Amino acid sequence: MRASKTKPIPFESLEKDDATFNRAAEIFRVMSAPMRLRIMSSLCTGEKNVTELLDDVDTTQSNMSQHLSTLFQAGILQKRRDGVQIYYSIANPSFVELCRAVCSQIATESLTSV
Repeated sequence: MRASKTKPIPFESLEKDDATFNRAAEIFRVMSAPMRLRIMSSLCTGEKNVTELLDDVDTTQSNMSQHLSTLFQAGILQKRRDGVQIYYSIANPSFVELCRAVCSQIATESLTSV
């Protein structure tokens, strides 16, 4: 899947149909796992193979592969093969912006409540 180069439609003018909300709910469901957010955070700096991701994210190779597969099937990640290595990257920068906005807000709220 390639990243979209089109300008996002403002939320207020979106077609409020079930397909739009169902797709959004699916994206939020997939991104609701903390491990998947860690993987996405690691990929913010660019594409990485599984070994490089395992250096950044503390988990087993089996668990990593399972989460990468889920993110790829949801269209959040894209992958390319180079020999025996598979490199993963974020399919659409909007997913990163969404994660950063939510995580930054939570971190800010955590700091102010201390």
